[in-house]
Amino acid sequence: MGEWLGHLESGRRYSVHTLAAYRRDLGWLVELADGLPLEHVSQGHVRRYLGLLHAQGLSPRSLARILATWRGFYQWWAPRAGMAANPAAGVRGPKVPRGLPKALSVDQTQALLDHEPPQAGEQRGQTDAQRCAIALRDTAMFELFYSSGLRLAELVGLDTAYVRAAGYESASWLDLEQAEVSVLGKGGKRRIVPVGSQACTALRAWLEARPVLAAAAGADVHALFLGLRGRRVSTRVVQAQLARRGQSAGVPTHVHPHVLRHSFASHVLQSAEDLRAVQEMLGHANISTTQIYTRLDFQHLAKVYDKAHPRAGRDKKNPHATPSAALPDGKKPD
Repeated sequence: MGEWLGHLESGRRYSVHTLAAYRRDLGWLVELADGLPLEHVSQGHVRRYLGLLHAQGLSPRSLARILATWRGFYQWWAPRAGMAANPAAGVRGPKVPRGLPKALSVDQTQALLDHEPPQAGEQRGQTDAQRCAIALRDTAMFELFYSSGLRLAELVGLDTAYVRAAGYESASWLDLEQAEVSVLGKGGKRRIVPVGSQACTALRAWLEARPVLAAAAGADVHALFLGLRGRRVSTRVVQAQLARRGQSAGVPTHVHPHVLRHSFASHVLQSAEDLRAVQEMLGHANISTTQIYTRLDFQHLAKVYDKAHPRAGRDKKNPHATPSAALPDGKKPD
């Protein structure tokens, strides 16, 4: 198992979070096998193990991921162990409802990004200069999130510029002159994403203030976004600061980093109607992953249609009329 995880890390460039999830899933397999050699596990065993996990209250989504982990492990290990077949290959996982991604409206996104919350820092005892620097950093981070549709891990992994010196080489970096970021995403796939003018303005303001946080002892000299102690900002800090800003701005939903990524994809697709371009900017390996935003876009258009068209929506005189927004889930317009 360790060898397989090492292969995924070095050969496939899987993220730390994905590998940690896979390690937990393999732990379930060992625990449920209860001493049975794993090369003796059969399809019947796999089905029974999933039933036991379901009885413990695991969600269909978690069960589907666990099964996928077991299937991937056995696909790699079964030939090496001399097994006749992959015992997880023929097992069907639970049906996972695929909900629409949660995206903010354009007005909500503008309100969030334009909002200036009270300057409360990550810790007490901050100087005025530190509080100001943190506020500029947060604005730059959130503008870049929405401007380029980055993942959270991709954002915190950015360097101020490409660096290759003294045994260190940047994996992802900002190129402010070209108004773009170069990102090493999932699966070790690199992509270059443009950065909008407002995000560039916010980034320049942050870079001017960055030395305030970079002055701390042991500061990370390459990281684009820094925490109070001068280290690369953590994902938890980004999540907490964004949620706080959303609440302060009066956004009627919990705002987490992926909401800005979803909003970026939805709004670009509404304007450009270029699914392939959105796929490239998001770094999706399969366009079917990006296509879910067409459903979100159509849902928005259907609501606008029902409000705007005089004979489209429900009518008080005809309460059984079906508005266009009530199309069956998954059905697409011609």
